[in-house]
Amino acid sequence: MQKILIADDEAKIRRIIRDFLAAKGFETVEAEDGAQALRVFSENGDIALAVLDIMMPEMNGWEVCRKIRETSDVPVIFLTARGEEFDELECFECGADDFITKPFSPTVLVKRIEARLKRTADNPTDKIIIDGLVIDVVAHSVVCDGQEIELTHKEYGILHKLASNRERVFSREQLLDLVWGYDYQGDIRTVDVHIKRLREKLEGVSDKWALKTVWGVGYKFEAEET
Repeated sequence: MQKILIADDEAKIRRIIRDFLAAKGFETVEAEDGAQALRVFSENGDIALAVLDIMMPEMNGWEVCRKIRETSDVPVIFLTARGEEFDELECFECGADDFITKPFSPTVLVKRIEARLKRTADNPTDKIIIDGLVIDVVAHSVVCDGQEIELTHKEYGILHKLASNRERVFSREQLLDLVWGYDYQGDIRTVDVHIKRLREKLEGVSDKWALKTVWGVGYKFEAEET
């Protein structure tokens, strides 16, 4: 049974979505504001998809989505009472997969949830494949043009995090927290050293992607659109 996070400050809307999802065999967890949504998400590691309202107390849906995207690729669908182009663009820029405007049909929302989950299932995340680069999440291995590349645990962690969030810029502090852990007390420049070693090991594999430095900000995995 797949678990869906419903975050909306209106109890009636949460109840309607919950009932329609339950009828389709989904389990749900709920939050009435943005801060609670993040807590619920972090406490439930098996959430398959998040439905987020934009205008919520404590923290809006856009902020929640950005926080989720720091650690997860779980699909996100926005509920919004707005319909302006700016808001729609903001939904996608913060990492959402889809949005639906209120008032909405619960049946249509459930269909969109099912469609998004099916696309996720059809494109499993146990392997990341990008033009000659294959990152096997299960085997914890990296293959470039058919040849396995030996990476340290930290090098693999950095590459996996960047490649699974293409075009997203991660600061050195974020990479330290995500790869080394929040309790790491060493030199922040160790990130630069590991990036340099990664580039040396992956040099010449492809001219269609690269580990890019965003000066004054951090690093990102940049790939050409296919």
